[in-house]
Amino acid sequence: MKKTILYINHGDQHEDRVSRILGDLGFDGVWINPRREMTLPEELDAFCAVVVYGGEHSVNDNNRQVLAEQQWINRWVSASRPYLGLCLGAQFLARALGAEVKHHPEHLVETGYIRVEPAIKADDLITHPMHVYHWHNEGFDLPPDCERLACSVRYPNQAFRYRPHILGFQFHPEVTPAIMYHWFNDGGHDLVRRTSTRPERQLRDAKRFDPAIENWTQEMLKNWAANF
Repeated sequence: MKKTILYINHGDQHEDRVSRILGDLGFDGVWINPRREMTLPEELDAFCAVVVYGGEHSVNDNNRQVLAEQQWINRWVSASRPYLGLCLGAQFLARALGAEVKHHPEHLVETGYIRVEPAIKADDLITHPMHVYHWHNEGFDLPPDCERLACSVRYPNQAFRYRPHILGFQFHPEVTPAIMYHWFNDGGHDLVRRTSTRPERQLRDAKRFDPAIENWTQEMLKNWAANF
């Protein structure tokens, strides 16, 4: 019998790299978008893991949807269940573990392919510098009892691990060039207008860096899924 992963999405659902690879590994998936009044499940045992994607809002938004999602994630993580947080999903995780989520002190943003460096204790998860896709204007402190796995020049906490099965990435390994192109044309963000990394440059960089991201994400997800 296949195991089922819960995917928490905050925008339009598109074919993304993470859900595709997990599907290839034999997992079923259920999609829920809290921003469209879809209720998060009370019963946790129906799912073997959760993947929480990015979104335009902030964990610091004091509204019903964000507060309810944060409470649900707190409950999931407190039960030590497998969790993968991507950008906003990592910020939700950091907040659940007691860290602060905030803007860069100089209000700098990260968009496009940014170089991240492995941290000292990154061991076999992030073994070498790599360019990964970013689209965010907030970051997080390293939560207590967590291992920093990667850092960048602007945002020191790019990836962290709480348990082998509980991970957070500030960047977007799920993003394909097709998703990137959709974001450029969606009109819901203003990050592109506030960075020197223009869309044309990002699309050129995708041809250079995306194959390595595909390979890394496949290995990362195989290792993550081996823990549940």
